[in-house]
Amino acid sequence: MQPSDDAPPAALSGSPSWLVGQAGIYAQRLLNERMASGDAHRHQLSVLEVLDEFGAVSQASIGRRCHLDRSDVAALVGELEGAGHLRRESDPVDRRRNVVTITPGGTARLAQLRRLAAAARDDLLEPLTAGERAQLTALLERVVEHHTDLRGSAWA
Repeated sequence: MQPSDDAPPAALSGSPSWLVGQAGIYAQRLLNERMASGDAHRHQLSVLEVLDEFGAVSQASIGRRCHLDRSDVAALVGELEGAGHLRRESDPVDRRRNVVTITPGGTARLAQLRRLAAAARDDLLEPLTAGERAQLTALLERVVEHHTDLRGSAWA
């Protein structure tokens, strides 16, 4: 039986780096589609997650934690502030800095976005059992932690 015209070479399809890359492409596509269905995008989820977990932080801190460019963070903060999901105020200690906090509306929006993200995750990992999902997550965490420890931030 001949492989289909769009089948990758065996050397690629058996390569962990190629497989992780392909899984990442599918994961981002599924997440983007789910977020779009909720009139959102994945970076909004990231910003709200930072604020939920770490409390009031600077825009620069949001950028570092989400691995986003400063101008992208400013646009996201403006967008989320306009929707009532967060509040931006000048830092009383350093007026050059903005401190950002999540609002109750932002907490509610975060819950919606988490549901969309969970649905995308479930779509991606559909062929795996719960145990296999946990194992895959643990293995990927180890790989990422290893390289982060060796080289600093994975995004540097």
